[in-house]
Amino acid sequence: MSQSDDTLFQHEKTAEPCPLCGHALQIKSGKNGPFLGCSNYPVCNYLKALHPHENTVVKVLEDQFCPECGNELAVKNGRYGMFIGCSHYPHCHFVVHADEPEPSDVPCPECKKGQLLERTSKYGKAFYGCSRYPDCKCLLNFKPVLGQCQFCNYPLLMEKPSASGVKLLCASKKCQKVQGS
Repeated sequence: MSQSDDTLFQHEKTAEPCPLCGHALQIKSGKNGPFLGCSNYPVCNYLKALHPHENTVVKVLEDQFCPECGNELAVKNGRYGMFIGCSHYPHCHFVVHADEPEPSDVPCPECKKGQLLERTSKYGKAFYGCSRYPDCKCLLNFKPVLGQCQFCNYPLLMEKPSASGVKLLCASKKCQKVQGS
C-alpha cells in the first residue's frame, strides 16, 4: 500500500474534545453516514451524530391544543416526515398518531376471524393484511375482492392492474390463476 492510499483511510481529527475521556473527536464514516467518534476507540465508545436531525416546526395550529399539557399543537417536519406534535417539546412528547385503518367487509381467508385492512409499507406501497396480525400473517399485494376461484375454489380473489386493464386473480399463493369472464 502506498503512502497516498494510506491517507485515504485516515480519520480527520477535530478540535472538539471527547466529553467522556478528553481525547480528540474524529470524523468517521459508518453505514448511516459520517459521525463523530472518539479517537481513543475502543477504550472509549463515545459517538455523536455529525448532522443531528432536528424536528422543525412548519406551522403552529392555533386552534388545537395538546391534551397532555394544554399548549398549542404544531405541524412539524421530522426524521420520518411530517407529523403533528406538541409545540412544547421536549417538555411534552405528545404526538398525534394516524388512525388505524377501518376494517373492510372482506373477511380473512386464512384465519376466518379477522378482516383484511389496507396498510402501507415503509416504502409507501399499499398492501392488504389481516386485522389479527401478528396472530394471522395473511398478506395480499393487490386489492381483495369477494368471490371464489373457479379453479381451486379458494374463497377470495384479488384485482391486479395490468396494461390491458384490471384482471381478477385467485388470492391463493398456490393457484394465482387469472379468472375467466
